[in-house]
Amino acid sequence: MSKSHENYRELVLRIAKTDFKLRYHGSVLGYVWVILKPLLMFSILNFVFSSIFNFRNSGTPYYPLELLTGLLLFQFFSEATMTGLTSLVAKAQLVTKIYVPRWTIVLGSTMNALFVFGMNLIVLALFFALYHKMPMPAGIVMFIVYAVLLYILAVAFSFLTAPFYVRFRDLSTIWEVLLSVLMYASPIIYPLTTLPAKYRQIILLNPLAYIINYSKEGLINGNFTTFWHFMAMFAGIALAAVVAFLVFRKYEKTVAEMI
Repeated sequence: MSKSHENYRELVLRIAKTDFKLRYHGSVLGYVWVILKPLLMFSILNFVFSSIFNFRNSGTPYYPLELLTGLLLFQFFSEATMTGLTSLVAKAQLVTKIYVPRWTIVLGSTMNALFVFGMNLIVLALFFALYHKMPMPAGIVMFIVYAVLLYILAVAFSFLTAPFYVRFRDLSTIWEVLLSVLMYASPIIYPLTTLPAKYRQIILLNPLAYIINYSKEGLINGNFTTFWHFMAMFAGIALAAVVAFLVFRKYEKTVAEMI
């Protein structure tokens, strides 16, 4: 590995670590919020949909595990895309005062969500132990693969939108609304099997819904998608990442002037 690549890697990690430390600096509970925030949301949704809508006793015995898995994946994607979208503006001093490769700023900002996700996986493992559910090795491997693909998708979105957010600050508000839509359009709160069969394939055209659904299915039920369906999804995300990075490189030169 060349010296420049080592410097870039160190810069990306430094940005990510700084963001992670500053995020909870000054709060009473500090890093506890990393775990507490998703658990509070999980507790509310689990009570409503397990007790009132009875998902747990209607063919989904491990509904709490499915819900928590879906929530953690969605939160990971949500935080990574939001911090990536606003990264260049949030770190305007790095953009205008000194020269650093702009892509390192975007990538370093999204890695903050990766740290949080890693800590939350400990909670997920504890819940699996609590429910005496041991995932298949293949399910664990595919969960990791899907998490990596989800991160690549979030980085691609960040590269595509970060330069435009510098000029159009409304993008963050629009994306917050769209994230709410995506949450209910993905099988997080509800199992995909509760939908009519004719709508399931439509839902799975959304790569976020696809990743969340088959991450849960692999971990909890030992069910996996077909090889060709997976390759089609993989190719789509890879293509999106390449296109997003090319667009970013085209527009990054004007970022400093517009901030």
